Amino acid sequence: MVNEKKVLGTLGLAMKAGHIVSGEFMTEKAVREGRAELVIVAEDASANTKKKFSDSCRFHHAAYAEFGDKDRLGNAIGKEFRASLAITDKGFAALIGKNLKLEVTKYGENENI
Repeated sequence: MVNEKKVLGTLGLAMKAGHIVSGEFMTEKAVREGRAELVIVAEDASANTKKKFSDSCRFHHAAYAEFGDKDRLGNAIGKEFRASLAITDKGFAALIGKNLKLEVTKYGENENI
């Protein structure tokens, strides 16, 4: 079972520490530049958005997860709704991945984050 409170709390800490980029454009840019350790897409995001980030993460070997809804993701990082965000720090990405259990897919490797 996913520990939702821990995931959302850790997202808030990562944001305060400056290790999160959010919004479709900035998330995609972080993935392309190789800075994204983990990309989280809201479960209520469009199928097109999910496919776009899933494919991009697979190509650029970044971890990918679907979690929460747009409002919760946005609130967790102190913004309005967000459909996507990227964690750019390995430590925060590992902690969030651990709390998401096996729902994180690390592309390019045969292991979970």
